[in-house]
Amino acid sequence: MQPPATTRFTLGLPVLLLVRWVTAAAAGSVVGATSSGREIHALSLSYNFNITSQARPGQPWCEIQGLVDGNQFLSYDCRSKEVQPVGPLGMKLRDTAFWERQKEILEDLVEELRKKLLDIRTGIFTKSHPLTLQGRLMYECGPDRQPRGSWQFAFNEQITHRFDPEIRKWTVVHPGGQQFQGTLDKDGELTGFLMRISNGDCKGWLQQVLEHWDEMLEKTGPVTAAATDMAAGGYLRCGITWGSIS
Repeated sequence: MQPPATTRFTLGLPVLLLVRWVTAAAAGSVVGATSSGREIHALSLSYNFNITSQARPGQPWCEIQGLVDGNQFLSYDCRSKEVQPVGPLGMKLRDTAFWERQKEILEDLVEELRKKLLDIRTGIFTKSHPLTLQGRLMYECGPDRQPRGSWQFAFNEQITHRFDPEIRKWTVVHPGGQQFQGTLDKDGELTGFLMRISNGDCKGWLQQVLEHWDEMLEKTGPVTAAATDMAAGGYLRCGITWGSIS
């Protein structure tokens, strides 16, 4: 029996689904309103990844997409091992120190998750049934203007886990997570790794992206309805005070 629609994770193998899912999540993020009643949106940076335990011949075992408010700026797969810039923002960011640092962290992330995926598959599934892991790291400004990170994971496109790095808390999503309870949420090493990314690297990434996002809008104009709101003062900006990424 299929689980309720609210528990289905819509990031499938096709890249198009990755884009649709995060566009809906990011572009609709409303955190408040101005005195005139104008909605204020939180600019978000997110990374979607899809990992399979058994890739088809000639196909990559992982894919990653980076998006700002639903606008894709990078693409990566584990076959080419190259981070490809996408769109004006990607072209601006590719020559920065952030670009290579980002690649290193993302590669470490999918390698770590694939090891976990293969361990889980060995314990739960037979070799004839490949297991896939989908996930999302999202960073956005909260109502208090502070950047906040969150993780979401799914096995075979069904949401099973959420992780809040602010309070180091895992939530197992039922009914999808019942079979996988204790797999991700009881792994202390993985928990520490996710916290280091979201509470360290990703904060600096958001700073870099925001700086270049503003420059891009000045030169090219708003690229989405959400960007139009930001250009008109309808965006909540993060109160990031740390220095540039090394």
